Amino acid sequence: MNILFIISDQHNAKVLGHKGHANVKTPHIDRLAEEGVRFENAICQNPICTPSRVSFLSGQYCHNHGYYGLSGPNPEGLPNVFDHFSRAGYATSAVGKIHCPENWVEDSVDNFHETCGCSIGGRSAKYAGFLRERGKLELEDHGGMPEFGPAGNQSMEGRPSPLSFDESQEGWIAAETIEFMSGAVESERPFLAFASLPRPHQCTSPSPPFWEMYEGVELELPPNADADMAGRAPHMQAGAKRWRSGNWALIEPKTFEAARMRKLRGYLGAVSQVDHAVGKMLSYLDEKAIANDTIVIYTSDHGDYACEHGIMEKAPGICSDAITRIPFIWRWPDRIRSGHAADELVEAVDTSSTLCSLAGLDPLETSDGKDITPLLQGESSPVREVAVTEFAWSKSVRKGNYRLVHYPPDMFADEHPDGFGELYDLENDPWEMKNLFFEEDCRHVVSELQQDLLNWLITTTRQATSLGVSVPQTAQTKERYRCTVNHDLKIHPENLKNARHKNYL
Repeated sequence: MNILFIISDQHNAKVLGHKGHANVKTPHIDRLAEEGVRFENAICQNPICTPSRVSFLSGQYCHNHGYYGLSGPNPEGLPNVFDHFSRAGYATSAVGKIHCPENWVEDSVDNFHETCGCSIGGRSAKYAGFLRERGKLELEDHGGMPEFGPAGNQSMEGRPSPLSFDESQEGWIAAETIEFMSGAVESERPFLAFASLPRPHQCTSPSPPFWEMYEGVELELPPNADADMAGRAPHMQAGAKRWRSGNWALIEPKTFEAARMRKLRGYLGAVSQVDHAVGKMLSYLDEKAIANDTIVIYTSDHGDYACEHGIMEKAPGICSDAITRIPFIWRWPDRIRSGHAADELVEAVDTSSTLCSLAGLDPLETSDGKDITPLLQGESSPVREVAVTEFAWSKSVRKGNYRLVHYPPDMFADEHPDGFGELYDLENDPWEMKNLFFEEDCRHVVSELQQDLLNWLITTTRQATSLGVSVPQTAQTKERYRCTVNHDLKIHPENLKNARHKNYL
């Protein structure tokens, strides 16, 4: 089988046609959902780019791989899905916004092109040359709107891009991925193609057809766009206050109300641009009659506020379901269920384990993820009780209809000397407008989820050594001074369950 793994950047899971969004147009992603399985409660491991991508590609939780910020040193010895599938004979490609630690992906794939300039070596020379030939290199506007100078860097403003779709990163990434898949098919090799689309991450500047798609449309703001911020985390309140001041506006009229509608229009246009790129790649699979032989995944590294709570981007990410929950759609015609919406909790780390299972490969022993193949077959069998999104000093825990955000006391010691947290009932309050953390009748829920978080951290942490633990020797282990470890020099937490005695656990 082949694998086409498409990831976008900062796609709010509610902003999809099949989710009932009032305005957005996403016919190709909707088609994937209709023909495959969509996970309604998929949780990302981290709400910013690099750590989330490391979790997707390695299968490890952040507290195990250690990445909480952008970029960083090579995670020596930590395998990724590209390594694993390359050893099984797959042709591998990573094109787009890769944004991982140094040389971790570059050295693991046959075809590598970073289009955003946030990996080793900067922007792909091939993409830069493509734009230069057209006189558009200086106009590329994913990360900044050049006409505004420094103020335009990662602007939240909305306006049409000077680039056509084919010149945009989404258009070029789709074309380059198709070229790679075509070469693999011609050489009769199965492929793992990773297409990482930078939008709808700001700048919210879609190509003209997708900006014009929302011309004259009366766009609906989310129900919590002007919600009272009382009870929210202090840094979220401060962020919302800054955004609502409107001093970030660059285009007339510069009022907050006008600017956020431009932002929303640009965001919806960028989502539709991503959708169009997805459609291009799906069309190639159809034209070559290999759709039935190809697993397609569509997801995002994390969400975006998309004007929820009056906030224009993703920060502070741990605070909201708008950021921690992601679209997660799988399609494999005739092999997995079609048109199925799975409500079970799944996580980004499950990607690698499930792909190995579907491909018939040995699982990555360094992965913390679960095999969610039964859910893809339409079974209803929970694979976990809780799903966790991590920052270094805060954790979001999802369980059933509740979501708890835990902060250590030092996080907000000045504003809340007695401690602070967040609890939301997503069944009765899906837009998270009431923090229940301090409600007396919810104390038992807070205590239960805090206990769940503690147990989760203990039982999922990888250790370099632990007395009384036997680690079976496999092709994915090595011996290091009387200890058997995986290639990341740690042992899988599952091995601790079979310890010879409990004295040292």
